[in-house]
Amino acid sequence: MDHRSDDGPADSVAVAVPTGIEPVFRGEFSDCQSIRALHNRTFAVFRNNRFPTHRQACQHEPWGDETCFAPSRTSINWAKLEITWLMCIDPFRSKPPAFLSLRPVCIMRKLIFPILVTSLLSIPLSSSLAQESVRPNDVESASSDAQQRLKQYVKVELTTDMSALSSKQRKMIGLLIEAAQIMDGCFWYEAYGDRDSLLAGIEAPAIKQFAVINYGPWDRLAGNRPFVPGVNAKPAGANFYPTDMTKEEFEQANLPGKDGLYTFIRRAEDGSLKTVPYHQQFASEMKQAADLLTQAAGLAEDAGLKHYLMLRADALLSDDYRPSDMAWLDMHNNTIDVVIGPIENYEDQLYGYKTAHEAYVLVKDKQWSDRLAKYAAFLPELQTSLPIEDAYKQEKPGSDTELNAYDVIYYAGDCNSGSKTIAINLPNDEQVQLEKGTRRLQLKNAMRAKFDKILLPIADELIVDDQRQHITFDAFFSNTMFHEVAHGLGIKNTINGRGPVRTALKEHAGAIEEGKADILGLHMINQLHQKGEITEDLEDFYVTFMAGIFRSVRFGASSAHGKANMIRFNFFRDAGAFQRQADGKYRVDVPKFRKAARDLSSLLLRLQGDGDYAGVTELVKAKGVISDQLQADLDRLSQKGIPVDVVFRQGKDVLGL
Repeated sequence: MDHRSDDGPADSVAVAVPTGIEPVFRGEFSDCQSIRALHNRTFAVFRNNRFPTHRQACQHEPWGDETCFAPSRTSINWAKLEITWLMCIDPFRSKPPAFLSLRPVCIMRKLIFPILVTSLLSIPLSSSLAQESVRPNDVESASSDAQQRLKQYVKVELTTDMSALSSKQRKMIGLLIEAAQIMDGCFWYEAYGDRDSLLAGIEAPAIKQFAVINYGPWDRLAGNRPFVPGVNAKPAGANFYPTDMTKEEFEQANLPGKDGLYTFIRRAEDGSLKTVPYHQQFASEMKQAADLLTQAAGLAEDAGLKHYLMLRADALLSDDYRPSDMAWLDMHNNTIDVVIGPIENYEDQLYGYKTAHEAYVLVKDKQWSDRLAKYAAFLPELQTSLPIEDAYKQEKPGSDTELNAYDVIYYAGDCNSGSKTIAINLPNDEQVQLEKGTRRLQLKNAMRAKFDKILLPIADELIVDDQRQHITFDAFFSNTMFHEVAHGLGIKNTINGRGPVRTALKEHAGAIEEGKADILGLHMINQLHQKGEITEDLEDFYVTFMAGIFRSVRFGASSAHGKANMIRFNFFRDAGAFQRQADGKYRVDVPKFRKAARDLSSLLLRLQGDGDYAGVTELVKAKGVISDQLQADLDRLSQKGIPVDVVFRQGKDVLGL
């Protein structure tokens, strides 16, 4: 596509182009990600080169018919060049970098990279910066928009029956909440950078409140669309990587630990890449959190919990989490629990390597946990019954797999950003899973809030009348539970030597794993129903699952869960598993739903086992999108005032501590 300036070429004479910037002027790099890679090299050139001050032009043989003009600095409008460069190099700054005071400019007749000299401020963004920024003069509009977007969230109070807890347990909860709040600050840095400077620069209360919910200036329920004036698109790698780093540079770097779970990638003084371990980046924060966990361990009445808290404190200081993960799986009789540290990798949408800090403070619901215990015994049998060839199911689930229900009383960091988690399956360490298994945590009070305040109203609007009786909390709870169980099934390492699935599928690993868990969860329900272990009507699970898709799809298609939701929806639609009626409501076809679940399970397991990055990329491209028809139906939910997700009123004061 040709990009042309409104400014015509001036009279010209041939001059030499400064060494080091020819690729930029030549238009060789077609996106901001690429030009960011030139930042370290071109910075010095732009800063030190003495550009001509009179009207001149330059021609350079390798450019062919692309001609570069350097008009007089006294007559040119530099706004677009400055803003374009600013977008590429540092999307968080509010004014151009100092070196642009020299203002070199290149206007090419056939321009690939859009460095245009024009008075217009609406710059076409590259694929790496696909969303438009909110212009600085749109504060009033942005504030109004934020007020509307805040209505997507319904406030829920997080509490539990504190009267059943001992004095030591209550004190321990207070310490664990303080440790969790430290994880909150770490996640802000990982997701955005300097939280305090961002919030201090936002005057509109609605925008500031929305930034707090989203842990940054990008709307997590709208594909990370920026909503703070002057802020551009979110980097795919969040703040885990330098914004000027290209994938090619990363992949060619001989840098041990670059794909590690607990390292930042940063620039060394010479401009090369280096790793910075989390425990060094957050040395002060981890010391405080470790001290709080150690104090909590001193109050623990359960020996297993005490041991885990001590090891977790050590892990925060060393980034060696495996011993504490093992200890966490060894404790069974504790009432109080905490999940804390860098856990999930969803925030890293560049590679999916880097984990983000979060914390849950939990109180076990022992009555509901007893109801779930029997299902763990079926995991080895369920693994062998997966709808895939034997080569893809040789791995055996760990023997210590456990299912429990909890009331969650505090969320912090990654899990508290945007849409809120209602169930988790941990640890994520593949070696721990194979040796010890996993623990599935069903966050019952958060789950109940989403069912009552969101899922039921969605079902009233989008599910046919005669199937709404099949929307039940027990089915919603079970679908969510078996999703988490399914994370422990399938395959963790490719069968063809491509290494762990997590690294073979790169940035798509999270989406495929979430999709696998959703579909294998349904497959497991089918298997257990056939065995008589589940006696509820199978249609309850399918219709509730369908309503759950609508609930989850509203989170958008940008996250791993969002892509998984859309792959599932589009696959099921194409398989005839549901039909949209003339009145805009949906009907589930139970036999076709069952078959589609089996077929999609097989497809995703094969893609994982083969480490088929190309195949996964094509699947996400083809089916990981929201159609216009579906978007219109989702818009109906918003028009009805049905919230998308919850925000929490939580903390010591809510619990009466």
